[in-house]
This record gives sequence, structure tokens and C-alpha cells, in this order.
Amino acid sequence: MSDTKSVRGSSEQDFREDIKEAVRVMRAGGIILYPTDTIWGLGCDATNEEAVKKIYALKQRPDSKSMLVLTDHEAKLERIVDEVPEVAYNLIEVSEKPLTIIYSGAKNLAPNLIAQDGSVGIRITKEAFSKALCEAFRMPIVSTSANISGQPSAHNFAEISDEIKQGVDYIVKYRQNDFSKASPSSIIKLEKGGVVTIIRE
Repeated sequence: MSDTKSVRGSSEQDFREDIKEAVRVMRAGGIILYPTDTIWGLGCDATNEEAVKKIYALKQRPDSKSMLVLTDHEAKLERIVDEVPEVAYNLIEVSEKPLTIIYSGAKNLAPNLIAQDGSVGIRITKEAFSKALCEAFRMPIVSTSANISGQPSAHNFAEISDEIKQGVDYIVKYRQNDFSKASPSSIIKLEKGGVVTIIRE
């Protein structure tokens, strides 16, 4: 966590308190607003169907549009995907920017988080806060853009609407003063047989 001190307005103690409180809220079925390896996201326990419903409701988004999940290590993929193609590990290793991979055969996740074809988007985060949060929570965490469906995504905390901020159970303090413009991840889909389809570069 040594890099936490480099962010304006954030101390290591604040970082740890944020992690502790965010974990407590998610374990209680609440939703959080937190920084990720890309843009700020809305998060909850990815195995809790009721918590996932709260995020769909806040975003005013139909639950037919699945949301992605974050985890902190590729070894955890096997817990939530039936089969992880070998090419996935290679792609994760060589990717220079955050990469969301859509896998088929999702399992052990809230049913309303999984697409109609049984797939789910998963990203292995390397960013300090979201990685530490996944490690502490020990479960996959929902990560979806912190905006009302159809509205532009917020590139930093300052751009997030009051409606979103007022609709969550906890707002992480870490990186609120970071005004750099973050971008969404690349997205690819892995089909059976190792076929790779690029969804967003």
C-alpha cells in the first residue's frame, strides 16, 4: 500500500479505514461508490442478488444488461467461470491497459449479474484501492460505471452526479481529489475454442 501516500488528500490510514468500511457495507448487502483501475464505479457483493438489484435500480438500467465484476487475481477466475481458456491468462499478462474479458459459463454469482447467454465480464484489477478491496472482501465485486444509464460516464469523482452519490450506502474517500481523466477498459469476448472477439479497444 506504499503508493497510497502519493495521492493527494489520502493517507494510508484513510485508505485502510475506507477498505474496512466498504467491506462492512458490502457484507451487509449495501452498495458503494469507489475508484477502480479505470473510472469510478458502483460496487456490491457480486454474489448477492438483492444488492445487485439495488445497483440496477440506482442506474435506472434494465437487468437484461449484465454488469462486470472485479477480482484481484487470475487464480480466482476458476471460482466464477466453468472453464478459463489458456489464452485468457496470456491476454491478462500482456495487456498494458485494464482489460475486461467476457467468459462463458459464469457460476457462483448473483443470477441477475449473468448475461442471458451465461456469460460474464471479469477484470483483474491491479489498481491499489480496488485490488486491496477485493483481497479484503474475498469475493468478486460488481464494478459498473457510476452514472444513470444513458448518461455519460464520469471520468473522475468530481463528475459523478449527486443522484448517484446520494443513492449509495458508502462513498470511498480515497482518490476523490484525483482530477485526472480516467478511461473505461478494453473489452474482449472469449468464445469456445479460444476465439477472441474485440468488443471495445
